[in-house]
Amino acid sequence: MRLQKIALENWRNFRSVVFELGDRLFVVGANASGKSNLLDALRFMRDVVKHGGGLQYAVSLRGGVSKIRCLSARKKPYIGIELQFVDDEKNIWTYMLKIIQQTRGNRNTIIHQERMEKNGVEIFNRPDDEDEKDEERLTQTHIEQITMNKEYRGIVSFLVSIQYMHLVPQLLKFPEAFSGPDLPEDHFGKGFLRTISKTSPETRKSRLAKIQNILQSAVPQLDALQFVEDAGQPHLEVTYKHWRPNAGKQIETDLSDGTLRLIGLLWSLINGQGLLLLEEPELSLHTAIVEKLPDLFYLSSKKRQILMTTHSAELLSDRSISLSQILLLQTDAEGTTATLASSKDQIKALLEGGLTPAEVVLPFTRPNITQEAADVLGNSFAPSLKSPYRWSDWGGKRGQL
Repeated sequence: MRLQKIALENWRNFRSVVFELGDRLFVVGANASGKSNLLDALRFMRDVVKHGGGLQYAVSLRGGVSKIRCLSARKKPYIGIELQFVDDEKNIWTYMLKIIQQTRGNRNTIIHQERMEKNGVEIFNRPDDEDEKDEERLTQTHIEQITMNKEYRGIVSFLVSIQYMHLVPQLLKFPEAFSGPDLPEDHFGKGFLRTISKTSPETRKSRLAKIQNILQSAVPQLDALQFVEDAGQPHLEVTYKHWRPNAGKQIETDLSDGTLRLIGLLWSLINGQGLLLLEEPELSLHTAIVEKLPDLFYLSSKKRQILMTTHSAELLSDRSISLSQILLLQTDAEGTTATLASSKDQIKALLEGGLTPAEVVLPFTRPNITQEAADVLGNSFAPSLKSPYRWSDWGGKRGQL
């Protein structure tokens, strides 16, 4: 099963957006343009169908309908998500969900419309006659109900398998310092070591061996990576080449943020076969490593689809990345638009002229920082100087960062 098209309506930043998804997709845009919100639409669908989840759970986890409905939405009160899949037999499945909030009573989230099609033939379309008789039925989707989803359970399995990982090294190093209940899903790596410990010893050893081979070319003097337990506590142990035997051993609390993020990224690429969602995988990594990530993503995408956000020029400089694999987010007063870079003639012409994908796409995401704003920024860093810094003093050009 593969996801091949996504359409959103009144979802967070997006009034309306439709785009196709191949083996991998790089999402680029300015800060606060909606890159994370785009990924969250797929995480939302995973929360709807997963064990212990459901529509009410997924909405409440995000603060309610009012928090996820686009602020620019006007005439249409609902939030819509439509996904198109292709299965191993080349059947085309289309699932559409539109939700609203009840205007009376408990103010629950209810289904405005839910529809499933297979090869253009409708399987169900809600609300139906039974829903009209009992509105409480509209608080649950058909795809979250085991008694209803047998015919299209492959789609449910696909959505459940969606994986999101954005490892925060400090959470992994010092989990006890972050009090309060754990998040429903370990997206940020607080329980990453427990995840590794729960993996079967054979699988764990195989995966860590693959990660070790990559780390040895990326981290100076790294000799070995292994999983160890000390008094029942799981640890990652890295051995560095050292003139004294056993003197070069470190555990996760001693490792750099970049090393931990790279380990988490590589584990995510190896672990599982469902859609993988990544946010800025270049964070904390040396540019030489970032330049090699597209090769890893290409190899991994043969087993699983990858949807990622990025700001990195190094990552997008790889000429193997086609314009159809780059989704460009641009904002205006009406919200955010999302278009594949391949649909813009100007970008195509520049790429044909010999520029890299980064050189032709990233300028479209650059914020327009005025001279006045830059001067304020300079003054805030140097308030004691008689003459204020100007952006031009830092080598900046008028009107841009």
